[in-house]
Amino acid sequence: MVSAFRFISLGAASFALIACTETPGDISRDAQPFDAIAADEAISVLGTEPFWNIGVTASGNGHSARYSTPERPDGTSFPVSRFAGNNGLGFSGELEGRAVVLTITPGTCSDQMSDRDYPYTATLLLGDSALQGCAFTSREPYSEATPS
Repeated sequence: MVSAFRFISLGAASFALIACTETPGDISRDAQPFDAIAADEAISVLGTEPFWNIGVTASGNGHSARYSTPERPDGTSFPVSRFAGNNGLGFSGELEGRAVVLTITPGTCSDQMSDRDYPYTATLLLGDSALQGCAFTSREPYSEATPS
């Protein structure tokens, strides 16, 4: 069952990577995989309502993710596989029996809780839940938002 869900999730995530851009309808027709985030970059993703975060780092020949919430501040680590779409990056794995698909796409993002702008938007599919968030990397940090 998890394998079937993972296949469906990967398909949905791949479509999301192709379909998600900063401007609706502005889809790149470039067939090159997304390469703005290097394989060795640490990626931090955070979301609010509910609060959660996930960090992805290179680990040996692959990648590892650590998912945490206020209830589990130390988080839980699990291996993930990296895949690049043509407008973003994704990771898939399994956490405590639930399929996990994380997609990251370029576009200014605000978490609505701080005065920060992040260079990427993110969607985390965790089992049956879809969570929205913002992301930054070790090479592309967040910036302080400018007052409007």
